[in-house]
Amino acid sequence: MPNKTAKPAAKATAAKPAAAKPVTAKPVTAKAPAAKPAAPKAPVAAAPAKAPVAAKPAAKPAAAPKVEEKKVVTQRQGFKANEFVVYPAHGVGQILAIEEQEIAGAKLELFVINFIKDKMTLRVPTAKVANVGMRKLSDPALVKKALETLKGRARVKRTMWSRRAQEYEAKINSGDIVAIAEVVRDLYRSESQPEQSYSERQLYEAALDRLSREIAVVQHSTETEAVKEIEAQLAKSPRRNAKAEAAEGEADTDAEGDTDDTDGDDSTVADEAA
Repeated sequence: MPNKTAKPAAKATAAKPAAAKPVTAKPVTAKAPAAKPAAPKAPVAAAPAKAPVAAKPAAKPAAAPKVEEKKVVTQRQGFKANEFVVYPAHGVGQILAIEEQEIAGAKLELFVINFIKDKMTLRVPTAKVANVGMRKLSDPALVKKALETLKGRARVKRTMWSRRAQEYEAKINSGDIVAIAEVVRDLYRSESQPEQSYSERQLYEAALDRLSREIAVVQHSTETEAVKEIEAQLAKSPRRNAKAEAAEGEADTDAEGDTDDTDGDDSTVADEAA
């Protein structure tokens, strides 16, 4: 009998621990630590927001080259901004600025030269000024020498016009004010002389334009006044005075001289040789 009563007691004790298992909420405690790794997501999102703040100081060194460019626009190779210069191929121009440009990955300093009459702007590397032949304006003494050259006797060679035209162009593009004055002197024709050919007239006007523009800038006058001064000097040439006297007193010989001049300038060479 005592054994029968013990069995149900054992079953009862055995059932108690089985009922206690669902009471313990162990899976609930496991969910709580799962929420902890969700907390570090907030600082991860805040980290990239600091990156654009660090990129701001990178824009400051970009402003440094601009300051250097302003310093360059002062003086280079002895030439200054706003100064008038003579560029052999185009005549008198004014330096507007000295700027720096990047060409084919290399930085170059350039003179920005403006030719007002030609409505043209030219950029010349500062390192090639000597090769190009760019120079400062002539001093008053050299201008006076050029004006004295206009009074001299015209010198015309016994060569074909095409060769002489090349020599005249070389003198005009040399940038030498005295050489340009020689072209003006040799190609000038007074009213009593026969008219020039088209090519002669073009070369004469080109040389006269170069000479008058430089004289006007040096003497602080207008180009019209400079042209009048040049023509006044040309009128003092001994050859032209002699021809004027011949036109007054000896009409026949003057007519013969005109026919010789139409053939070219060989008659003037004959006069000089005599």
